[in-house]
Amino acid sequence: MATKIESLTKETLLEWYREIVLIRKFENMCHHLYFEEKDPARKITGVYLHLATGSEATHVGAVKALGVDDHVITAYRDHGIAIARGVDPNRVMAEMMGKRTGTSGGKGGSMHLADRSVNFWGGYAIVGGHVPLGVGIALKEKYVKSGSAVLCFVGDGALNNGYFHEAANMAQVWKLPIVFLIENNLVGMGTRIEESSGQTNPVKRAAGYGMKEGPSVDGQNIVEVYEAVKAELDWSRENGPVLMESRTYRFEGHGVSDKQFDARDDLKGELAIWEARDPINVLADHIKKKYKNIDDELAKLDTEATQVVNEAVEYAVNSPAPDYNDLIANVYVALTPEYRTR
Repeated sequence: MATKIESLTKETLLEWYREIVLIRKFENMCHHLYFEEKDPARKITGVYLHLATGSEATHVGAVKALGVDDHVITAYRDHGIAIARGVDPNRVMAEMMGKRTGTSGGKGGSMHLADRSVNFWGGYAIVGGHVPLGVGIALKEKYVKSGSAVLCFVGDGALNNGYFHEAANMAQVWKLPIVFLIENNLVGMGTRIEESSGQTNPVKRAAGYGMKEGPSVDGQNIVEVYEAVKAELDWSRENGPVLMESRTYRFEGHGVSDKQFDARDDLKGELAIWEARDPINVLADHIKKKYKNIDDELAKLDTEATQVVNEAVEYAVNSPAPDYNDLIANVYVALTPEYRTR
C-alpha cells in the first residue's frame, strides 16, 4: 500500500525538499553557465540543454519510489532525474562541461547522462528512442526473475512516435515489469498536445495495448507522485506494464534557445497559474503544516543546496578535459591474445 504523507518521517520530507531545491538551483546554474560570456572557463559549451525547471516534484517523487535494484531510464530532460537517483552532482556538472570526470567521460553532455552504479541508464537524445531500451531492461529482469522493475519516463511529445507504440505493445505481450510514466507538460517542443494527438488523455491509450491504465497524478505534488508511482511499480512487478501520467509544467522553454516559448498562446496567464503551484512551495507548505517553526531548517537546506551547486561548478572547472586516448576509448573491443590466434 502506498505511503501517505502522515506516515512519512520528518527526515524524509526534508530530504525530498533538499533535493528538489538542489535540482532547481542546479538547473538555474546550468542555464547561467550556458550563456556565460565573461569567463569562458566557466561556460557549458558544445552541448544543448533541456531544463526541468518546474518538474522537480515529478522527477524526485517518482525516483524515490524505486527500490535500490530497480531501474530508471529517460530522455534528454534528465539532470534532475540523475541527481534524484543518487548520481554525484559534481559528475553531472562535469559532464555538462565536457570533462573527463563527467558521468559519460565528457562524451555525452546534457542529453546523455548515465550511471550504471545506480541503475540510471540515461539520458537519450532520440525522441522516444529510449523506450525500447527500457523494455529490454524489463525483459532481462523478468527473464532472471529478479523482482526488479523499470521506471520509464516518457514525454507527452513522444507518445505518437513509433518507438513508443512498438515498445508498449511488446511490454504488454510479455507482461514485463515496467511503468511508463508520461511526463505531461502539455507541450511537445512548441506544439500543444491537443494539436498533435487525437487522444489528449495519455492514460487512455493503455486500452489500445491491453495494458493497465494507471492514474493521472498532480505532478507538482511530490507526495502524490511518490505514492502513485510506488503503488504502480509494486503492481507491475507481478502483473505487467502500467501506463500512468504526471501532469506537470516546464517553467522554461523546450531548450535554452527556445524562442517559441515566449510566443505560446496565453503563455503569461498559463505560466502564472502553474508557477503558483511551484513544486518547491507545494512541498514546503506540506512541511510547514505538519511541523511548526521549521523555517530555519528549510532555509539551511536552501543554503546547503547553493553550496553543493557551487562546489559542483568548481569541480567541473578544475577537472581535466578528455584527450586523444579518451576519444578512441570504448570504440573497439580489446581482443585477448587467445582470440587473436584463432
